[in-house]
Amino acid sequence: MLRTTLGDLDVSAQGLGCMGMSEYYGASDWDTSIATIQHAIDVGVTFFDTADQYGSGHNEVLLGRGVAGRRDDVQIATKFGIDRSSGDDRRVYRGDPPYVRRSCDASLLRLGVDHVDLYYLHRPPQNAEIEDAVGAMAELVAAGKVRHLGLSEVSAELLRRAHAVHPITAVQSEYSLWTREVEQVTPVMAELGIGLVPYAPLGRGFLTGSVQTATLHPDDFRARNPRFTGDAGQQNAVIADTVREVADRIGVLPAQVALAWVHSQADRLGVPVVPIPGTRHADRLDQNVASLDVGLDADALARLQPLSDMVTGGRYTDHGVR
Repeated sequence: MLRTTLGDLDVSAQGLGCMGMSEYYGASDWDTSIATIQHAIDVGVTFFDTADQYGSGHNEVLLGRGVAGRRDDVQIATKFGIDRSSGDDRRVYRGDPPYVRRSCDASLLRLGVDHVDLYYLHRPPQNAEIEDAVGAMAELVAAGKVRHLGLSEVSAELLRRAHAVHPITAVQSEYSLWTREVEQVTPVMAELGIGLVPYAPLGRGFLTGSVQTATLHPDDFRARNPRFTGDAGQQNAVIADTVREVADRIGVLPAQVALAWVHSQADRLGVPVVPIPGTRHADRLDQNVASLDVGLDADALARLQPLSDMVTGGRYTDHGVR
């Protein structure tokens, strides 16, 4: 497994996003998920991503059980700040210092660890200034509960303000062949030495060409996602078709092409890029890891680069994953 650094945090060049093991993508199985986490460590994936809101804490408990006994071999990233306690239709993005401190302690308890390697503010707070939220997070670093700080889905201006309070190691944002808004922020990230951690690098599975909306589990939020459904879903199919055509030509899987493209952007953006594709199955994880060995030639890149301009539909429903 290749390694890279986010700031001075050494991580595997590709991580594992664990959200879908608890919520949003239909039914999952605890034992299968644990086995996948452990298999990931065995093949060299050591960077694991979770959040306190995934499954309302379930995902942190799951990840903690999965890495139990191997804590020194892994880097754990978790997130806080999305308060769903009043229901998803009344969620609040929080960053008030008492909430920051309580959230960290609760995450450590669920994970069963004494520190996390990377602690993200999940979204810019609605009830606090970014300086106050990051200041409270910096106190967690001083207390030894957190090693590095991150932000998720943040603007360039807020990133500068946060970094002035305490160094930010990574920004986590959705980034893939059909979602590239974070490229508006990466120049500041390059200037400040901050890495990019792309989530949903496979377009929530759409770019693999394997997602059939009509057969999705009722609890799978993609069945109501604007990009997957109706006319937008049909129009976006040409994007998945293009990825498949490139994959067929070079003899790999569409998912591997999509991930290889994300990896290939590091030099162009001038920042370390460590995607965290999610999966609940060991065989899919192996396929994703193999993308690190996939090279994209000039013709492939020329076909893939314009795809983000062809997307129809928003990333989320009104109360989707945030």
